[in-house]
Amino acid sequence: MSKIIVVGGNHAGTAAVNTILENYPGNEVVVIEANTNTSFLGCGMAMWIGNQTVGAPESLFYSSPEKLGAAGAKVLVCTEVTDIDFENKTVTYAPSERATADSPGASGTESYDKLILSTGSLPIIPNLPGKDLENVQQVKLYQDAQVVIDKLDANPDLKHITVVGAGYIGVELAEAFKRHGKEVAMVDIAPTCLAGYYDAEFSALMADNMKEHGIDCKFGQGVEAILGDTKVTGIRTSEEEFATDMVILAIGFRPNNALGKDRLELFRNGAYLVNKNQQTSDPDVFAVGDCATVYDNAIKDTNYIALATNAVRSGIVAAHNACGTPLESAGVQGSNGICIFGFKLVSTGITLAKAEKFGIEALATDFEDYQKPGFIEENEKVKIRIVYEKSSRRILGMQCASTYDMSSLNHMFSLAIQEGITIDKLKLLDIFFLPHFNQPYNYITMAALGAE
Repeated sequence: MSKIIVVGGNHAGTAAVNTILENYPGNEVVVIEANTNTSFLGCGMAMWIGNQTVGAPESLFYSSPEKLGAAGAKVLVCTEVTDIDFENKTVTYAPSERATADSPGASGTESYDKLILSTGSLPIIPNLPGKDLENVQQVKLYQDAQVVIDKLDANPDLKHITVVGAGYIGVELAEAFKRHGKEVAMVDIAPTCLAGYYDAEFSALMADNMKEHGIDCKFGQGVEAILGDTKVTGIRTSEEEFATDMVILAIGFRPNNALGKDRLELFRNGAYLVNKNQQTSDPDVFAVGDCATVYDNAIKDTNYIALATNAVRSGIVAAHNACGTPLESAGVQGSNGICIFGFKLVSTGITLAKAEKFGIEALATDFEDYQKPGFIEENEKVKIRIVYEKSSRRILGMQCASTYDMSSLNHMFSLAIQEGITIDKLKLLDIFFLPHFNQPYNYITMAALGAE
């Protein structure tokens, strides 16, 4: 019998709470959430903004404070933790800025036996001139997306949108605004988009796709100022100045480590440093999701990879350990994917460029072919790259591009990286063939056979 406090009701926090309630019903669980809601599927925000099929906004939530409460947790929403006494194992809280007359939040102090920090991440907001102007927006929370949608609906004069940042969220938002009928510019200091997950040969394909669909891609430009008196009227970069009506800051995120950052050991980027049991340097305190580190199987070392799937798994692992059942994370590969105007990129593990950054001598083998035999009329090309370590020949990463849905490829390569499979093992791998689905000599086999 333990009392477990979970700070944060995001993906990782919700997974931890559900795991405890379903598997260890004798424990007392307290959830403290600063927002009004839990379990928000932020990855669906761009589809919501872009008028793609989402349904009611409520469908972007798979749990709620009411559901968690009905399952047996004590849930405090609109409430933020103001202090943690790690010596005496207590948490002090007060109403958050989201508190209202209808949802006033709570104040008090709770003791704990185990503490799970699921504080997530915070958007990076650079100290730019004009960052506080009206119509400078960030899109992180449900409320952020709702504000943007309300403004677009109420102000037809918002004709030109500038997205600052060409990572996953920036690229998805650029598509969403274009689907909303707006003129869209995307600015990034990097020479292309999605540089963190793809080598240049693949990210360039997505950049071309966006340009073909009318996105004004302004790469290699740093934003110097947002222009306007009270409202946004333009933006100045290192290369040019142009008019715009709304600026979306999608530069990236940083771990939210405000609680205990002076007490718990941190990773180089500020994330809570955890072991494979999700324990911090305080054995009774666990950290999960975007605020914590992961074990990266591609580099065989601790890393920071903020993804919802990683968050959910980390919450499950922490919950079992907090309740006395030893369980280690299997590590992660950072598997991810994106679909923009029907063009798809997926990747897992590390790129050739990242291998070099980590000091790993790596090689890559590429292949491009049609998904199905030539006599099939509806047929789409697929381009694949497999990255592998030169000395051990173990697979380090995979990237794939197509208009065809080849996303299931990620699952196989994720497992291959986790288990240390070599590129040579793929050469004669038993991959089934049927013309409806693929070719007898498919691009996976052919890429492997082409490895040095």
